[in-house]
Amino acid sequence: MSTPSTGRIALQLGLVVAALAAVGALAGVVWQWIWTPTAGVVVDHRWTAGDALGLQHEFSGTGWYVVVGTAAGLLAGIVIALVADRVPLLTLAAVVIGSVVAAWLMLTVGTALGPADPAVLAKTAADGTKLPMQLTVSGRSPWISLPSGALIGLVLVFIGLSPRHPAPRAESVTDDAVAG
Repeated sequence: MSTPSTGRIALQLGLVVAALAAVGALAGVVWQWIWTPTAGVVVDHRWTAGDALGLQHEFSGTGWYVVVGTAAGLLAGIVIALVADRVPLLTLAAVVIGSVVAAWLMLTVGTALGPADPAVLAKTAADGTKLPMQLTVSGRSPWISLPSGALIGLVLVFIGLSPRHPAPRAESVTDDAVAG
């Protein structure tokens, strides 16, 4: 078995990071697409969710981010582990870096495609104007959903599947030598 060249390894790692970045951007589009904004109302040039149901929907952006990010990361991790398995530790490093970039891109793309910040719009809107809530993520914990999914997918393949190239068998004593 030949050792892959340094240039080939660098290309593979760059492609892993780029693929994860693309997955993150696509996940941002999906996240924005499946999320349903709550319509709030402007009162005294301030936006408010209006009722308890609206406040519950404020969490839906974070919840959908976690669901979409984890699923996208898991799928990407599995595919990457199946395709880029020549140098597993370097692939792991590329997945860590790429999945963090992907998580950031998912948030950036999703929020850019979503509605504008209603607090800013409310400053110039008339009372009673209905404005949709902005797509956001609350807290820091959702940031680990896409990287965690990618790492779990990678580990499932690296540990769960047998290697493509079986290890050479050790020479054993033949039956003829034992019988004779």
